[in-house]
Amino acid sequence: MATGNLCTVEKRGRVHLITLTGAGEHRLNPALLSAIRSAVAAVRASPGAGALVVAAEGKFFCNGYDLAWARAGAAPPDRVSAMRCALRGLVADLLALPVPTVAAVTGHAAGAGCGLALAHDAIVMRASRGFLYMSEVDAGIKIVDFFGELLRQKVPDAVARRDLVMKGKKMTAAEAVQRGIVDAAVDGGVDDVVAAAVAVAEGLAARGWDEEVVAQIRKSTWPALWSKVKDYGGEAPAPARPRL
Repeated sequence: MATGNLCTVEKRGRVHLITLTGAGEHRLNPALLSAIRSAVAAVRASPGAGALVVAAEGKFFCNGYDLAWARAGAAPPDRVSAMRCALRGLVADLLALPVPTVAAVTGHAAGAGCGLALAHDAIVMRASRGFLYMSEVDAGIKIVDFFGELLRQKVPDAVARRDLVMKGKKMTAAEAVQRGIVDAAVDGGVDDVVAAAVAVAEGLAARGWDEEVVAQIRKSTWPALWSKVKDYGGEAPAPARPRL
């Protein structure tokens, strides 16, 4: 299944795999965010969905917001706000999804792309290429409330969080594992990382957990984050499209 030629959805056993397609940077603009949200909604509606993996083709997992798209409009601040609103909705979708989620970080994950990876239950990252990089301090971009809460909840070590956010540190997979941010560093190429993430997701799907309980526990475990995103999606039957 393709979603606007920006991402695909396929099923591998009990796991649904969403792949951001193409060799580009997969920068998050409303079109890509809407496509991902539509794909997540399709997984949510699929009977017997056991787990979700999100991956990407090419050198990048996701290189953050599409600032070139924002600057191309008459009102760039409004376009940046639209991207933030759409990402907030996607985080809500992932928190409310009634199956375990795994990010297959196949390449660089920068800025909002790093946040997208952190919004999953587990992260598998390519060992030989790619960084987790919170580029906001270097790019001069403010971190808004829900994104700051996501970082507080998903980067447990205060020093690691400081290094990412205040120093703009580019963190390798090995260091991210050591600091408790990433679950596994995988040798090999993109296909190897995706296969490892699918295997992790299959193991979670095999547990046969109650779907409503999975979603409720996730929201209860990160209540401050859920409170900041829940009105932007999550429990809506279809993804919201940001108004430009």
